[in-house]
Amino acid sequence: MSRYDCDLHCHTVRSDGNDTPRELIDNAAKIGMKVIAITDHDIQPPSVVKVGNEEIPIKKYAFDKGIELVLGYEFSCDTYVDDVHILGYKLDWSNKLVEDEVRRERESKVDAYRKLCDVLTENGIHVDYENSILRYTDEEDNVRYRKPEDVQRKHIFEFIAKTGYAPSWKDAKIMVRDNPKLNVRRKKINSFDAIDLIKNCGGTVVLAHPFLIDDVVKYPDGKTLTRENYINQLIEHGLDGIEACYTYSKTSYKGSFSNKEIENYIKEHYGDRVKFFTGGSDYHDDGKKNVKNPRCIGEAGITYEEFNTIRDYFI
Repeated sequence: MSRYDCDLHCHTVRSDGNDTPRELIDNAAKIGMKVIAITDHDIQPPSVVKVGNEEIPIKKYAFDKGIELVLGYEFSCDTYVDDVHILGYKLDWSNKLVEDEVRRERESKVDAYRKLCDVLTENGIHVDYENSILRYTDEEDNVRYRKPEDVQRKHIFEFIAKTGYAPSWKDAKIMVRDNPKLNVRRKKINSFDAIDLIKNCGGTVVLAHPFLIDDVVKYPDGKTLTRENYINQLIEHGLDGIEACYTYSKTSYKGSFSNKEIENYIKEHYGDRVKFFTGGSDYHDDGKKNVKNPRCIGEAGITYEEFNTIRDYFI
């Protein structure tokens, strides 16, 4: 597998990843990465890591390991459109706008994911919110507990796969997404509002994995938009960049294009309309959960030379 020096889209246990922030940095250092970004869903990035009894600034910890660390936030956007995710980098993380959005997202998840488990169970896919999602067994058969605000949809999809209702979490996601009876939606931030929030907090706005947005976006009122028109609206509203290099083949992408074909299309189609392109693996360390063919740090990204041309947008 070819590997890029810079991976600008990675997750930790702070959302739905399986590495702690420290483990992510350590794993990236072991394979010689130069730049990685922590971009957890709907939560500010960590500022420190704990080593023994000492708390070390996370960027210093990464630097000492030979890693330049970028801090980001992945906004889940648009209630009625699946997988519109906007990455915000270089924000003022203590800004009240960010803190209020984190609080709102947390509250929306608690109610929606409990209801999703009830709806799945009513339709023959038995998911006990209290005893299978909040209280769960890890891959080493240890009993662990999550707070309601820490539950992610992916945790539910992983349980569906683990109990045999779907071959994998990706299949579970598609099964729920494409069935109106099952697809309980939580209230997400409007994509334009997410762009405004990031800009108002001094940040950089990047559209993540654009081809995970459906070819045709359909709203409950009958309105439709093509993916291209949807992205055009985001660009016009202030998008800085687009994630061009991405691990579509290891996600719920429903199309037939290869990762490289998508990357080439995005660069050719939007090259004169955004300031830059990024890349990222969307690493979660799913290998810890015995996921076949998991995403790996750096298998999608950009070169260090490319990063240096856009460094000021991220550091």
